[in-house]
Amino acid sequence: MMNSSAIILDMDGVLIDSNPLHAEAWSIYLSHYGITADSMMERMHGKRNDQIVRDFFGPQLTDAEVFTHGAAKEALYRQLMRPHLEQSLVPGVRQFLQRYKNLPLGLASNAEPANVDFLLDEASLRPYFKAVVHGHQVRNPKPSPDIYILAAHLLEMPPRLCIIFEDSTTGIQAAQSAGCRVVAVRTTAAELPETDFAIRDFTDPELNTWLSGLQI
Repeated sequence: MMNSSAIILDMDGVLIDSNPLHAEAWSIYLSHYGITADSMMERMHGKRNDQIVRDFFGPQLTDAEVFTHGAAKEALYRQLMRPHLEQSLVPGVRQFLQRYKNLPLGLASNAEPANVDFLLDEASLRPYFKAVVHGHQVRNPKPSPDIYILAAHLLEMPPRLCIIFEDSTTGIQAAQSAGCRVVAVRTTAAELPETDFAIRDFTDPELNTWLSGLQI
């Protein structure tokens, strides 16, 4: 891979295999309100919290009510995740970040800011990233390309020179719409849209070979 390229990673399902605990946290939280959620993973995967809250509680909620529900659920998620944080990191991700630390590295996630800070600080990953973008910094969440366009701008790189790592259909759509190359990470969904490359996790022996062979 040429030194003129950048790498931007999603967070949930890419840096950390967190979606099972997110689903558990939603189930516990919703149970307090007598809500039984069907198709939990499908309804939450790749979506921003305001979308998820309104899906479960209804579109009539005010923005303040949406924020309150979302913040309470995410606090519960962080409580559940904290004892399991290190072992929940996607295999090989620390080594991957270390290997490519001299490239412009960015994080772009629909996640709540508190969850982004939780992972970057508790797992000591923040020093690797030159740009960090969360879901509240753009008007339109994934599958809109807004978040990847902003991340590329902050890295001072054109989107066409950015390689995005994504685990969800909405994220892949966002990255492709931004004009980026995309690596699908199959931690959560086995079936994803066609991308430039696909891995199960960062221990895939073909990943570094593919990256080094890119003509950018």
